[in-house]
Amino acid sequence: MKQFPYKVLFWITVFGIAFAMVETAIVIYLRELYYPEGFDFPLQLISIKIVNVELFRELATLFLLLSVAVIAGKTARERFAWFLYSFAIWDIFYYVFLYVFLGWPESLLTWDILFLLPFSWVGPVLAPVINSLIMVFLAMVFIYFSHKKQNLVTKGYHWLILIIGAVIVMVSYMEDYVNYMLQKFTFGDLLGKADHDKLLDFASNYFPDQFNWWLFAVGAGLHVVIVFHIIVLSRRNKTMGYDQLLRND
Repeated sequence: MKQFPYKVLFWITVFGIAFAMVETAIVIYLRELYYPEGFDFPLQLISIKIVNVELFRELATLFLLLSVAVIAGKTARERFAWFLYSFAIWDIFYYVFLYVFLGWPESLLTWDILFLLPFSWVGPVLAPVINSLIMVFLAMVFIYFSHKKQNLVTKGYHWLILIIGAVIVMVSYMEDYVNYMLQKFTFGDLLGKADHDKLLDFASNYFPDQFNWWLFAVGAGLHVVIVFHIIVLSRRNKTMGYDQLLRND
């Protein structure tokens, strides 16, 4: 059995927390500029230049987290696990630092704008925190079994269901905003065919109506079920391998 990579875990955790502080600082600056009295919906109208900068910043964030994961992991599964773990730690501590410096969010049910690609993601803070905890769980399962003699057992349908669960969660985040925007625009318009100023002007009047917790629970629940199923299969594989060794002896 290989030794569990506690040193890598420590430094990835440090990276995630430090990066969360950087992200928090950027958001604090933006809120000082656009929400001096405190962040709330409806969103303030911002220039297309700032919107584009934010889109590229979010892409850069993903590449930065991916880069660290590629360096930390030795196999594709390990890299995937470290990406999930660093992302989750970054996301959780982002909210921790916002609360420390701004006293926000007031509760875990406070609405936030989470992401901008391909459409705006909005939802209560509790939802991304739940996602992050599940990501930590999945990542640690992958890392733990990758350092055992027996390989982690993952099937094609595991990955398919994980992807389906992720898509369902993404839809739950975008559903309310997209439904609002479709009152005036088409999907084609939202993907860039409409005038940006008109889109931003209409979006600036958006106020979250309701979050589809049932849809979110389905997506998150699929992830939890699959993680436990991977654990069961991997442990069963270990036991079968041990029994096979005894029979060979």
